Amino acid sequence: MTESRPAVGTPPEAGPRGTNGNRGQSRARSGLVARIALGVGGLAAGLTIVFALLLIAIVGLRHRSNEARRSQEVIATANGLQTLLIDFETGLRGFVIWKEQRYLDPWRRAQKDYPSEMDKLIRLTEHDPHQQAAAREIKTAIDAYLNDYSLPLVDFLQRNPAKARPVAASSTGSQKVQAIRQRFRRFLADEEALGGARDSRARTTARNALLVGLIALAGALFFLIAAAVYLGRVVAHPVRLVARAAQRVAAGDLSGRLPTEGPGEIGILERSFNAMADSLQRSRDDLEERNRRLVESEHLKTELVSNVSHELRTPLTSVLGFSDLMLKRDVEPDERRRYLEVIRSESGRLATLLNDLLDLQRQELGVLELRSEEFDLNELLRVQITLYSAQSEVHELSFEPAPEPLFVYGDSDRLAQVVGNILSNAIKYSPDGGKVDVTAASIRDDAWVWVRDFGLGIPNDQQKQLFTKFFRGDAARARGIRGTGLGLVLARQILQAHGGEIGFESEEGRGSTFWIRLPTMGAAKSSSAAGDGAEARQGM
Repeated sequence: MTESRPAVGTPPEAGPRGTNGNRGQSRARSGLVARIALGVGGLAAGLTIVFALLLIAIVGLRHRSNEARRSQEVIATANGLQTLLIDFETGLRGFVIWKEQRYLDPWRRAQKDYPSEMDKLIRLTEHDPHQQAAAREIKTAIDAYLNDYSLPLVDFLQRNPAKARPVAASSTGSQKVQAIRQRFRRFLADEEALGGARDSRARTTARNALLVGLIALAGALFFLIAAAVYLGRVVAHPVRLVARAAQRVAAGDLSGRLPTEGPGEIGILERSFNAMADSLQRSRDDLEERNRRLVESEHLKTELVSNVSHELRTPLTSVLGFSDLMLKRDVEPDERRRYLEVIRSESGRLATLLNDLLDLQRQELGVLELRSEEFDLNELLRVQITLYSAQSEVHELSFEPAPEPLFVYGDSDRLAQVVGNILSNAIKYSPDGGKVDVTAASIRDDAWVWVRDFGLGIPNDQQKQLFTKFFRGDAARARGIRGTGLGLVLARQILQAHGGEIGFESEEGRGSTFWIRLPTMGAAKSSSAAGDGAEARQGM
């Protein structure tokens, strides 16, 4: 994968999305949606009409029933008022004859109940102006009887009981009461006639409501059946056809395809089915491709074994050869020292190779030991540059440190391994010598390091594989540059375990620039699981 040193700023923006496909899908969806909406809408409209008719019938029936019940209430209230009128008369007559206050008890109870009962009668007749006028005439007559005759008479007799006998012999009160009762008889006769008409209308309305209910039930069944038939024809039948085709594909027939002329979502389903069959076919092809990659992986492992064998054989040959010379003959001290230096150098190569293989094993197991400590990245870079400057007389390693200490939090030995690997590659892949520039800087909460060489560079077609295990470029093979193809893989894993990253820019024939980013001490401590500096095992 091609990676480049990122500029500090906004992340790369995603490209604009097209909209033509979405509009096409919308047009395709509208067909079946419209059909379902038509069926459901027709059903809803039919049921709405049915329930509206039922509602009208129920409201009419309730209205007629209320009218009939109101007539019954009017008659009951009028009869109650007649009873109160009789209480007025009998109470007054008993008091006149017997001159005892207890005979006025019915008269007083009637006087108390009369206003509310009269108001109730007038309120109940408010829907019939004729009856309400008659009720008001009755009220006027009773009020006149009470105010002009009954109340004054009671008051007079309570003050003049001796004059009660002439009053008892008078028929004035009875005549007034009979006149009022005559009004009540006319009023009740009219109300009974009106109640009979209302009862008749209520019974007729009930029969009509029953008929409307039966018609509405039949209409609802009709609309339900029609909607079911319609939806079955435009939805269920096409889906059933697709299901049958899916069963054939499930049985292993990947060659089956459906026509794509179906309306709306049916057409989408048919196209999706075909896409699924194509996907299954591609999956089969992918399996074959994976098998090919497995073979290629085995080839890479074979190449690794070959590389490792070569890397082992060369230093071992040197170690064995120079040790044999020292054992079989006497050599001068200067020559002996030179032989020992070669043996030490080649042993170091063997140790590095073994460490890389062990780290690879730990990485494949998913665990790598890391220590957590605070250190200055500037100082680590100086040490590594000093070490690698001594390894080549034809390379000039320059260092531009950050203006201030770059304190980071992590495993200094592992990060030294990362820096060392990048410097080693910069030297190895600049076989003609030249400059290697190392720059460090602090940007926001991150420490950045850039290592630039002016060597062979990396071909574009090989950059995506640079962080692949065991990968070694054509230049390494052609020029016999030593290596196992593990260094950059391990470097990326170590940096990721520290919350950092690695990348590069390269142009074939003009060199490469590798960069690493690490969080500085404050940012690293805030996200570290080992804040006390103890050793931790961090997953790769």
